[in-house]
Amino acid sequence: MALEIEPVDGYRWVLTALVANIFLMQWMGLQVGKARRKYRVSYPIMYADESENKDAKTFNCVQRGHQNCLEFMAQFLALLLLGGLQYPRVAAFLGAAYTVSRLQYFRGYSTGNAMARYSAGGGFHWFAFFGLLLCTIAFVLHQFFPSVV
Repeated sequence: MALEIEPVDGYRWVLTALVANIFLMQWMGLQVGKARRKYRVSYPIMYADESENKDAKTFNCVQRGHQNCLEFMAQFLALLLLGGLQYPRVAAFLGAAYTVSRLQYFRGYSTGNAMARYSAGGGFHWFAFFGLLLCTIAFVLHQFFPSVV
């Protein structure tokens, strides 16, 4: 028995947003690796100790910027893929906005000033995230009540 999946029209844009986000996460990981070398923070240390490393705060901001994005990645991907089943173009737009906002979040955080993570659109990812949540809720409700939603 084979499972055939026929995506809705426009779902390819959802997948494009997904791939863009994966590339962003990989790029962020490379930036953390560069910061490890630059600030001399070796593995397996997750965060630098400020009493032992004068650049600990800057490194920790780079590390935390990436870590925070990773903490939300599974939820983001699930919401993007599920919400996109019913609202592919809306989900793709929100997924792209989320990804761009996460880039800005990381770039701001990486300055060493934790509050800079919200500058230049870095906080917009919350609007995109909750927009995807609404798309997913509507999709799930449609599964139970197809004539209502």
